[in-house]
Amino acid sequence: MRILSESQLGAVLAGMPGPAPRVVVSGNFATPARALAVLDSALAEYRLFALNAQAGLPDRPGVLLETPFVGPGMRRRAGLRYFPCRLSLVPELLKRSLPPDVVLVHTSPVVDGTVSLGTEVNILPAAIEAVRARGGLVIAQLNPNMPFTHGDAVLPVDEIDHALEADEPLLSPEPRPLGDAARTIGGRVAELVTDGATLQLGIGGIPDATLAALTGRRGLAVWSEMFSDGVLGLDRAGALDPAVPVTASFVFGSAELYRWIDRNPRVRLLRTEKTNDPAVIARRRALVSVNSALEVDLFAQANASRVRGSIHSGFGGQTDFVVGALHSPGGKAIIALPSWHPKAGVSTVVPRLAGPVTSFQHSFIVSENGTATIWGNDSSEQAQQIVDHVAHPDVRGELVARGRELGFALHG
Repeated sequence: MRILSESQLGAVLAGMPGPAPRVVVSGNFATPARALAVLDSALAEYRLFALNAQAGLPDRPGVLLETPFVGPGMRRRAGLRYFPCRLSLVPELLKRSLPPDVVLVHTSPVVDGTVSLGTEVNILPAAIEAVRARGGLVIAQLNPNMPFTHGDAVLPVDEIDHALEADEPLLSPEPRPLGDAARTIGGRVAELVTDGATLQLGIGGIPDATLAALTGRRGLAVWSEMFSDGVLGLDRAGALDPAVPVTASFVFGSAELYRWIDRNPRVRLLRTEKTNDPAVIARRRALVSVNSALEVDLFAQANASRVRGSIHSGFGGQTDFVVGALHSPGGKAIIALPSWHPKAGVSTVVPRLAGPVTSFQHSFIVSENGTATIWGNDSSEQAQQIVDHVAHPDVRGELVARGRELGFALHG
């Protein structure tokens, strides 16, 4: 690993062969902004691949954005290439179909001949392997503020070609107060979680509310693609089993959370192929998967990726964890969502999804109105449960009428 100045790194990148090289960069809240800015200045054209990219990505002609999971930094951008893919298979996508020429990572400083990928492991080890196989470049932004995390986050410096030192604060999501609906839904979901369960929760207010409602449980474990400050709250409440490592693939949250994971032996960040493998998930004890959706239908199908036909996010790990949870002994796959979109003024429960399905065959669907039991019921009873316990009261009559047209034996 050679530590370079910005001008030196720019010269290296400007000399790259070929048109429009593909650049894989750390996503979520771990994007190395300084190193990416150097690359953007050095290359007239390139393809930029990132997961759940946040605001601030280069936005100019010559930059072609690629992702299997759309974040705010790519949403509604012209020319975006969206690749439908469950998160567990994105490493294979990079190895087989979208091989990178450059990988930009955001790491800790060097410790005993290694750096740590810190808050973002995810698909980066696979990207590094793929770029190594084709003789490309691995570039690290070394940041003293990046926590040193264990597991697959640890990377020998021999795997890095060039590094740029940059002392800049880590990004955190904007804190959002929990609304009454989220608190009610979180409480209902928490009722389905017993002591000793293993938790996977997605992103957003409902997962946060669920964790806040679980502080009275004991012996909980975490096996998830990601976690945030709610897990720190469980730890401080004594709800987590101290003998079981908190395991995920990436982390984002407050500065306090970043301090907690730094050199914490109880936290392991593993590559996506491990955390999101449904067979591995199925071996966790009583794994409860809690994910949200934009809408559900009477067939108990969930759409978590598209709004009015346009891509909003993607599969992420929802599909992986729904399947894994259903095969976990005592496991449960839960979809939790409010019954009404307040901004759009529409029901989140529809007779039949108009677009692609993200996941299906869940254990329960939960809204502020109640809990629908899906698994073990026939199709008509599933639809009745959704109408009676999930849907907003104002649309239940219409759902019954439309559901009968679709062949469900509904009453009400």
